[in-house]
Order: sequence, then C-alpha cells, then structure tokens
Amino acid sequence: MTRTQELVMMITFLVLGCALTMAETAALEHAHHYECTHTRYPSLCDETLKELMSSGNDKNVDIILALVNKTISETNLPRSYFASFETQDIAQQDKSSSSVGGYCQELMDMSMKRLDQSMKALSKPTRNKEDIQTWLSASLTFQQTCNDFVRSQTSSGAATAVVDTISKKMDYLSALASNSLALVNQITTKRKEKESKEEFPEWISSKARKLLQGAAPIEANAVVAQDGSGNYKTISEAIAAATGGRFVIYVKAGTYKEKIRTSKNGITLIGAGKYSTVIVGSESVKGGASLPDTATFIYAHSLRQFYRECDIYGTIDFIFGNAAAVFQTCNIMLRRPLHGGSNAVLANGRTDPGQNTGFSLHKCAITPSSDLSPVKHSVNSYLGRPWKEYSRAVVIGCTIDDAIAQQGWVQWPGYGSSVLRTLYFGEYGNSGPGAGTARRVQWPGFHVMGNVEASKFTVGNFIAGSSWIPSSVGFISGL
Repeated sequence: MTRTQELVMMITFLVLGCALTMAETAALEHAHHYECTHTRYPSLCDETLKELMSSGNDKNVDIILALVNKTISETNLPRSYFASFETQDIAQQDKSSSSVGGYCQELMDMSMKRLDQSMKALSKPTRNKEDIQTWLSASLTFQQTCNDFVRSQTSSGAATAVVDTISKKMDYLSALASNSLALVNQITTKRKEKESKEEFPEWISSKARKLLQGAAPIEANAVVAQDGSGNYKTISEAIAAATGGRFVIYVKAGTYKEKIRTSKNGITLIGAGKYSTVIVGSESVKGGASLPDTATFIYAHSLRQFYRECDIYGTIDFIFGNAAAVFQTCNIMLRRPLHGGSNAVLANGRTDPGQNTGFSLHKCAITPSSDLSPVKHSVNSYLGRPWKEYSRAVVIGCTIDDAIAQQGWVQWPGYGSSVLRTLYFGEYGNSGPGAGTARRVQWPGFHVMGNVEASKFTVGNFIAGSSWIPSSVGFISGL
C-alpha cells in the first residue's frame, strides 16, 4: 500500500467516525426530544439537555437527573438576590406581615432542600417514586408561593420592575421543576408496602421511629406553660429554641393565642389533651400581603400531611395550601362570616397537573358552628373553590349539613371558564341533608365519583400513609 493510499484510508476512517458520531448525536437528541414531549415545557427541556451535551458531559446521562440538577443550580440563588426587593418592601410597614425578601429566601431554602432530596433519591438504584413526586411537587409549590407573595405587592406600591424580575425568575424555576416532575411521573414502579408495623421510610431517624412507635418514653426537650412553670410561656419561643434534629415540646393546659409557623424539621408538639391545650387565632387575609401569616396552625401548604379527629373552624378558604393532605374523621365547623360574607372550606392551590397534591376530606362532619347555625340559610356556604388552575379537592364518606349550598362548589373571582375544565372536584358516598349531588355544579372538572376513583384519594393511596404513619394513630387506610 502506497503512502497516498494510507492517507486516503485514514481520511475515510476519520470521515466515517465523524459521520457515526454525528449519527449518534442526532439519535440521542431525537431520544431526548421524545422524552421532552412528556413535559409541559418541551422547548425548555430540549434546551436544557442540549446545553448539557454541549458542555462535554457524558452523553449517556440520566435525563431526569440532568433536569433536576439544572433546577438545583438555578434555584441556588445568592443570599443577596432578594435584597433589591427589601428597599421596596411595603409589607414591612405592617410588622405583622412577613418580609417579602425574607419570606422568599426562606421558600428558596426549603425548595433547595427538597430538590436535594430528590437528587439523592434519583441517584439510587431503587427509586421511591412517591417520595420524589412529593418533594418535586413541594419545590414547585415553594417557588409559586414566592411568586404569589411578590405579585401581591404591586397593589401596595412596590416597584413593578423589581416585582417582574423576581416573578419571571420564579416562573422559570417552576417550569424547570415542572419538567423534572413530569418525567418522574413517567417512571413505572411497584409500590413497596410496609413489611411490618415497625418499618418506616429511611428519611425518618431511628430516634423519631421509636417516638412514633411509642417504644421510647416521651422526654420533652422543652415545656411550655402560661403560668411560668415551664421553660417557655409561648409555643413560638420553644420552637425558636430548637436547634435541629428531633425536638419534643410539651405544651401544658391553657389557651395559647398565637400563630405557629416554622420551617424547621423535627418539631413534635404534645399537648395535655384535645380540650385542654388549645391554640387559637383570628387573623384574616389583608389584600393577600399577609397570606403566610394568616394560618393559626393547620396550614396545609406542601408535602404530605395527615389530620385525624381535629376540630377545624373558619369562614373563607380556611383549609388552604397545596399539600397532598387527608383530613380524616375531623369536625369541619363553618363560622358566621363578617359583613355578609360567604364560607368556603377548601381552597387548594395546585398549579401543575403533574403535582401529586390535593385535599381529601374523609369521613368528616361538615356542620355550622353555634354562631352560624341560627342563620345558616341566609349565608352562602360551599365545600370549596379553585384557588389555582389545577385545584384538586374531594369529599368522601362525609356527613354534610344543609348549611352547604346545593351547588356545593363556587368559582374563584376573576377566573375564566378554562379553570372549570382543569380543576378536579369530586364527591363520593356522602350523607346528610347537604350531600345530594343532583343540583351540584355542572363543571367539566366536577365528578360524582365511583368506588374505584374515590379509593385513589384515601390515606393508603393518596398520601402512601401506610408507609409513614404509625399504626398507633389508628387511621383508616382505605375507603
């Protein structure tokens, strides 16, 4: 073989190698594009994956891990990011309200924690799909909550340019999280049920497991008592003293007029009895700016939540947030609203069809309280209304008083008819004079459910309660 022939062959191999590489790249891009079609923002998904490939990373990358990693890098904002808003923080004039910058930073910190948990879970050979769905759904909720809170400031005179900048950033982060969640929802897994009553998820520490099982004596880290016989006089002071890990607070008998709010993990509150230790509050939403501070204690904001045998009182949207939450055998008490207002029990804030969130009232009693009962037919009361585009709420096996209007549900002011198609409201197996569905709303998103559909919203299925709620609670897993 001559030197010329060798050169020709070498060039041929190089060209073929280049062609193969280009073909492989094209095939990979096509595969990525196909996966991205399952998301709400396919163009952003494509752009993210192309950016990853062009940066020299391994082309055989896990697509979901890549999207979550991108979301983490974009969510990890510097502490100074919200500083520009503080100078425009009109809400600071009202000391009972949260600082916009401070609240959004707190939400971003919580979002980062859930994204990190998702990343670690996705990196394991066996992926717990339900946990990852919950954490990504929560991350998206935290971003949207910041967005809502910032947007509420425009009516207070905050600089529009600053509001728009932060709001657009939150929209971008929400789109990234939404894409990650959409692909996680495509994962096919078989749920692993608890093998025994003692088994808990790995994210529950051994100390917490013993406490939940009742296998260890309850040793309080702090005692709250109004008469000064404890370490603290208020619950909030005791929570502020918690430094991390499991922190048990025993609250002695008394009526505590305070709002309980914390982003700390591992807090356990133990009272002296349902009617002995009472926490009360009476604040209402003021133009939306004080929204995070309005809840007294039950703010079903995010993640998975379970409530049993609670007495919950309120008027408008008094069970609100975007958690995957089940309220079981609770007394839902409608109060008499001020100034001729109306009542709505549920206001779920689900913003993305991929979120595994929503509210389920199961075997509860929905009745008027003593102040509403004499005038209940002169006040409009509803089971709920759609706070956000994909709001989801169901009422299953409950006793419903005829204080609830025959239409059952009501629209949110300012929302168009499109929301009535994207929401999911359902009823199944309810009883009582207010339970009839013949005159319920005729929205596309309202459903008189059957047994199979209703079972999706039980403790066992909707919040995977059998895997993390201790059997000592005595919950009902199915219908």
